[in-house]
Amino acid sequence: MAASAEELLKEWEEEDRELRELRRRSADWKYIESLPPRVREAVELYVETGDIWLAAKLAGLTVDEFNEIRIKAGILW
Repeated sequence: MAASAEELLKEWEEEDRELRELRRRSADWKYIESLPPRVREAVELYVETGDIWLAAKLAGLTVDEFNEIRIKAGILW
């Protein structure tokens, strides 16, 4: 039996919630707080959404540059 659209949406929302929580717990918040405001806000956006492309753009960095900051901040994918 195929899952309904509502069931899939609920499943994806639960996955998003779990991943957001993992990113929050793994983050080095002292390091994040030490970042310049624009970059800090982009990192916080990434923690909440997992959207590395948008976060990098907000920070004014390439995705590779932003990913280096993500790694230094200890944030999981």
